[in-house]
Amino acid sequence: MQRRREGGFHPVPGGGAVRAALLPLFAAAVLAISPPARADRLPVPAGAPPSFNAECGSCHMAFPPALLTAGDWSRVMARLDKHYGDNASLDGKTRRELEDFLARNAAADPRMAGQGDPPRLTASAWFQRKHRKVSESLWRDARVNSASNCSACHSRAEQGSYRGREISLPELREKH
Repeated sequence: MQRRREGGFHPVPGGGAVRAALLPLFAAAVLAISPPARADRLPVPAGAPPSFNAECGSCHMAFPPALLTAGDWSRVMARLDKHYGDNASLDGKTRRELEDFLARNAAADPRMAGQGDPPRLTASAWFQRKHRKVSESLWRDARVNSASNCSACHSRAEQGSYRGREISLPELREKH
Protein backbone atom coordinates (compact mmCIF):
# COMPACT_ATOMS: atom_id res chain seq x y z
CA MET A 1 0.00 0.00 0.00
CA GLN A 2 1.18 3.51 -0.71
CA ARG A 3 0.58 6.44 1.58
CA ARG A 4 -1.82 9.13 0.35
CA ARG A 5 -1.10 12.77 1.00
CA GLU A 6 -4.13 13.01 3.27
CA GLY A 7 -2.73 10.29 5.54
CA GLY A 8 -4.79 7.41 4.17
CA PHE A 9 -3.66 4.42 2.15
CA HIS A 10 -4.53 3.12 -1.27
CA PRO A 11 -3.63 -0.21 -2.80
CA VAL A 12 -0.42 -0.63 -4.78
CA PRO A 13 -1.31 -1.50 -8.37
CA GLY A 14 -0.75 -5.22 -8.82
CA GLY A 15 -0.17 -5.66 -5.06
CA GLY A 16 -2.34 -8.78 -4.92
CA ALA A 17 -0.24 -10.39 -7.64
CA VAL A 18 2.96 -9.52 -5.78
CA ARG A 19 1.61 -11.03 -2.56
CA ALA A 20 0.45 -14.14 -4.42
CA ALA A 21 3.91 -14.55 -5.97
CA LEU A 22 5.72 -14.06 -2.66
CA LEU A 23 3.51 -16.37 -0.58
CA PRO A 24 5.04 -19.65 -1.85
CA LEU A 25 8.54 -18.24 -1.32
CA PHE A 26 7.66 -17.24 2.24
CA ALA A 27 6.15 -20.67 2.95
CA ALA A 28 9.24 -22.43 1.59
CA ALA A 29 11.50 -20.25 3.74
CA VAL A 30 9.47 -21.00 6.88
CA LEU A 31 9.60 -24.73 6.18
CA ALA A 32 13.33 -24.60 5.50
CA ILE A 33 14.09 -23.07 8.89
CA SER A 34 11.47 -25.02 10.83
CA PRO A 35 12.35 -28.11 12.83
CA PRO A 36 11.99 -31.29 10.85
CA ALA A 37 8.48 -31.29 9.46
CA ARG A 38 6.48 -33.50 11.78
CA ALA A 39 9.52 -35.04 13.40
CA ASP A 40 7.33 -37.90 14.55
CA ARG A 41 7.15 -38.94 10.88
CA LEU A 42 10.61 -39.50 9.38
CA PRO A 43 10.28 -42.30 6.85
CA VAL A 44 13.17 -43.39 4.68
CA PRO A 45 12.65 -41.43 1.45
CA ALA A 46 11.33 -43.17 -1.64
CA GLY A 47 14.07 -44.13 -4.01
CA ALA A 48 16.42 -45.47 -1.35
CA PRO A 49 18.95 -47.73 -3.04
CA PRO A 50 18.58 -51.43 -2.14
CA SER A 51 22.02 -51.21 -0.54
CA PHE A 52 20.63 -48.82 2.08
CA ASN A 53 18.50 -51.44 3.82
CA ALA A 54 20.87 -54.28 2.95
CA GLU A 55 23.97 -52.60 4.37
CA CYS A 56 22.71 -50.03 6.87
CA GLY A 57 19.95 -52.30 8.14
CA SER A 58 22.01 -55.46 8.51
CA CYS A 59 23.15 -54.76 12.09
CA HIS A 60 20.69 -52.10 13.23
CA MET A 61 17.65 -50.28 11.96
CA ALA A 62 18.43 -48.31 8.78
CA PHE A 63 18.04 -44.84 10.29
CA PRO A 64 16.21 -42.24 8.19
CA PRO A 65 18.81 -39.90 6.62
CA ALA A 66 16.94 -36.88 8.04
CA LEU A 67 18.11 -37.85 11.55
CA LEU A 68 21.60 -36.43 10.86
CA THR A 69 23.07 -33.61 8.77
CA ALA A 70 25.02 -34.19 5.55
CA GLY A 71 28.27 -33.37 7.36
CA ASP A 72 27.49 -35.97 10.01
CA TRP A 73 26.74 -38.64 7.42
CA SER A 74 29.96 -37.77 5.62
CA ARG A 75 31.93 -38.34 8.84
CA VAL A 76 30.10 -41.63 9.50
CA MET A 77 30.82 -42.88 5.98
CA ALA A 78 34.48 -41.79 6.14
CA ARG A 79 35.14 -44.18 9.03
CA LEU A 80 33.21 -47.32 8.13
CA ASP A 81 36.19 -49.44 9.14
CA LYS A 82 35.54 -48.20 12.70
CA HIS A 83 31.75 -47.91 12.56
CA TYR A 84 30.82 -47.59 16.24
CA GLY A 85 33.17 -50.44 17.11
CA ASP A 86 32.54 -52.61 14.04
CA ASN A 87 34.09 -52.88 10.60
CA ALA A 88 31.33 -51.93 8.15
CA SER A 89 33.59 -51.33 5.14
CA LEU A 90 31.93 -51.30 1.72
CA ASP A 91 33.08 -51.60 -1.87
CA GLY A 92 33.60 -48.25 -3.60
CA LYS A 93 30.43 -48.32 -5.74
CA THR A 94 28.13 -49.14 -2.80
CA ARG A 95 29.83 -46.58 -0.61
CA ARG A 96 29.39 -43.77 -3.19
CA GLU A 97 25.76 -44.79 -3.75
CA LEU A 98 25.03 -44.57 -0.02
CA GLU A 99 27.00 -41.34 0.45
CA ASP A 100 24.99 -39.68 -2.35
CA PHE A 101 21.67 -40.93 -0.96
CA LEU A 102 22.48 -39.82 2.60
CA ALA A 103 23.71 -36.38 1.49
CA ARG A 104 20.60 -35.77 -0.68
CA ASN A 105 18.22 -36.70 2.13
CA ALA A 106 20.07 -35.45 5.20
CA ALA A 107 18.67 -32.96 7.70
CA ALA A 108 19.17 -29.27 6.95
CA ASP A 109 18.24 -28.27 10.51
CA PRO A 110 21.36 -27.83 12.68
CA ARG A 111 19.41 -29.16 15.69
CA MET A 112 19.66 -32.56 14.02
CA ALA A 113 23.46 -32.45 14.06
CA GLY A 114 24.91 -35.40 15.94
CA GLN A 115 27.47 -34.87 18.64
CA GLY A 116 30.71 -36.72 19.18
CA ASP A 117 33.18 -38.50 16.97
CA PRO A 118 31.69 -40.38 15.29
CA PRO A 119 28.51 -38.31 15.38
CA ARG A 120 25.66 -39.89 17.29
CA LEU A 121 22.07 -39.10 16.40
CA THR A 122 21.15 -39.89 20.01
CA ALA A 123 23.27 -36.91 21.10
CA SER A 124 21.60 -34.37 18.79
CA ALA A 125 19.72 -31.48 20.38
CA TRP A 126 16.53 -32.72 18.70
CA PHE A 127 16.87 -36.28 20.06
CA GLN A 128 17.77 -35.05 23.55
CA ARG A 129 14.72 -32.75 23.64
CA LYS A 130 12.34 -35.43 22.36
CA HIS A 131 13.64 -38.01 24.88
CA ARG A 132 14.21 -35.78 27.92
CA LYS A 133 11.58 -37.69 29.95
CA VAL A 134 13.22 -41.08 29.39
CA SER A 135 15.14 -42.19 32.48
CA GLU A 136 18.70 -43.53 32.35
CA SER A 137 17.47 -46.78 33.86
CA LEU A 138 15.06 -47.29 30.97
CA TRP A 139 17.85 -46.81 28.41
CA ARG A 140 19.71 -49.64 30.18
CA ASP A 141 16.59 -51.83 30.51
CA ALA A 142 17.03 -55.19 28.73
CA ARG A 143 14.01 -54.41 26.52
CA VAL A 144 15.70 -51.25 25.22
CA ASN A 145 19.45 -51.74 25.77
CA SER A 146 20.46 -48.58 23.88
CA ALA A 147 19.13 -45.16 22.92
CA SER A 148 19.80 -46.05 19.27
CA ASN A 149 17.44 -49.05 19.44
CA CYS A 150 14.44 -47.05 18.20
CA SER A 151 12.29 -50.13 17.56
CA ALA A 152 12.42 -51.10 21.24
CA CYS A 153 10.08 -48.24 22.14
CA HIS A 154 8.65 -47.06 18.82
CA SER A 155 6.61 -49.94 17.40
CA ARG A 156 6.59 -48.42 13.90
CA ALA A 157 10.13 -47.02 13.80
CA GLU A 158 11.03 -49.23 10.83
CA GLN A 159 8.30 -47.42 8.87
CA GLY A 160 9.60 -44.02 10.01
CA SER A 161 6.84 -43.35 12.54
CA TYR A 162 7.79 -42.14 16.01
CA ARG A 163 4.37 -41.01 17.25
CA GLY A 164 3.74 -41.01 20.97
CA ARG A 165 0.63 -43.15 20.62
CA GLU A 166 2.72 -45.89 18.97
CA ILE A 167 5.15 -46.25 21.87
CA SER A 168 5.15 -49.88 22.92
CA LEU A 169 6.41 -49.55 26.51
CA PRO A 170 3.53 -48.66 28.87
CA GLU A 171 5.74 -46.63 31.21
CA LEU A 172 6.70 -44.35 28.31
CA ARG A 173 3.24 -44.15 26.75
CA GLU A 174 1.97 -42.43 29.91
CA LYS A 175 4.52 -39.61 29.44
CA HIS A 176 3.41 -38.76 25.90
